[in-house]
Amino acid sequence: MNITAQIITIGDEILYGQTTDTNAQWMSSQLDSIGIKVTERLTIGDTRQAILEALANAEKKADIVLLTGGLGPTEDDLTKPCLAEYFKVALEEHKEALDDITRLFKKYKFELTPVNKLQAHLPTNCTKITNKLGTAPGMWFFENNTVFVAMPGVPFEMKAMMRSQILPKLQEQFNLPVIYHKVVKTIGIGESWLADKIAPWAQQLPKTIQLAYLPSLREVKLRLTSTGSALKTLQLETRQQIDDLKKYAGSYIYGYDNDTIESVTGQLLLANLASLGTAESCTGGYLAHLITSVPGSSAYFKGSIIAYANQVKEQQLGVSPTTLATHGAVSKQTAIEMAQGARQQLNTTYALATTGIAGPDGGTPDKPVGTIWIALATPATTHTKLLSLSTERSLNIQATAKAALTLLWQTLK
Repeated sequence: MNITAQIITIGDEILYGQTTDTNAQWMSSQLDSIGIKVTERLTIGDTRQAILEALANAEKKADIVLLTGGLGPTEDDLTKPCLAEYFKVALEEHKEALDDITRLFKKYKFELTPVNKLQAHLPTNCTKITNKLGTAPGMWFFENNTVFVAMPGVPFEMKAMMRSQILPKLQEQFNLPVIYHKVVKTIGIGESWLADKIAPWAQQLPKTIQLAYLPSLREVKLRLTSTGSALKTLQLETRQQIDDLKKYAGSYIYGYDNDTIESVTGQLLLANLASLGTAESCTGGYLAHLITSVPGSSAYFKGSIIAYANQVKEQQLGVSPTTLATHGAVSKQTAIEMAQGARQQLNTTYALATTGIAGPDGGTPDKPVGTIWIALATPATTHTKLLSLSTERSLNIQATAKAALTLLWQTLK
C-alpha cells in the first residue's frame, strides 16, 4: 500500500516571489527515497483561514502532512496557534523546549526576551522535535490516523530535523514500500518523435512500471518508476525493460540518472585517449564552462579560444579574411575554419566551434536571430551542423553548447 504525503509551505514571502521555496523540492526527494509518495505540494500565505483550510484538506487526502514556516516568535507567525486551534488544544510552555532555547541564547550571549520565550509554547498534544540549529522547535502530531509535522522554514534547520529525527520516525511509524526510479537520458530527438519511436515498447510495459517523459533543453529523459517490497527485484525488472528499449531508441540514449552529456563525452574522450579544445564565438565560453564543470576534465580538455571579434578569429584561429568577407562570421565555412584552427592551435584530437547570432539583435532576413553554425574538427574530417533556434539569447547559448556536445558524442560513440 502506498503511504502518501502532502507538503504545505507557509509564507507570504514565497507567494510574493521574494523567496524561492527550495524546501518542498528537497523534502519530496527525501520522502521518495524512503518510499513515501508525495501527492501534493501547496504554498499558502500567513493567514489563519488559509492554514486551517490547508490542514483540513490535507488530512482528508494524505497519511502524512508536513508543514514548514510560520514558527517564529512574531505576530505574523501563525502556524503554532493555528495547529492548536485545529486540534482544539491549548498552547503551553514546554519546559524542555524552554531549556533548549535558553541554552542556545546563553551560548551566543544573547538576551532571552519574553518574545523569544514564546517559542517554547507548544500545543499540548504534540511531541517536541528538538531544533539543534535554531530556536523554533518542530512539532509532531498523530491525530485521526494522520501524522502532522511542523518544521521551521529556515532550510538548514529543517533539513537537519528531517535527517536526524523525522525521516527515521516516519520509517518506524509506517511499513513503507520501496520506490525505485531509473532515468534514461536521450538526446538528439524531440519528445513527440521519441514517443512515436518507442510506442511499441511503451505499450508492453508491465503495469508495475510507470513511464514518464521529462523533456528539457534539447534532451528528453524517460523516468521508469516501480514500487514493491524488494529493491533488487525492481532493479532487475527495470534493467530488462531498458534492454528492450535500446532496440527502439538505443542510438539516442547517452546515459542514465545523474549522467550529463558533458560527463559522458568526457568519459568517451578518456576511453579513446583523446583531447578536446573549443573555439567559441556566440557561446562566449559557455561550452568550455560545461566541459570543465566535470571533475577531472583537465585530463582531456586543453582550453578554449573565445573568438568573439572577427579580428580574433583571423589572428588566433587562422580564419581567412576572404572567408569572413565572402560568407560572413556566421557561416558553415567560418565554423569549419574556426574548428580546424582551434584543433591546430591547441594541439588537440578534436575541436568544437560555435558561431552564430544569439540575439536578441543582429539578425538579417538571410540570417535571422537564432541562426547558429557548429563544427567539430576530427583527425579525419570536419563535421558541421546548422541550428535554427529562438530569439531568446540565453536559451540560444545553452542550446548551442548542448548541440555541440551532442555532435561530439555522436562522433565519439
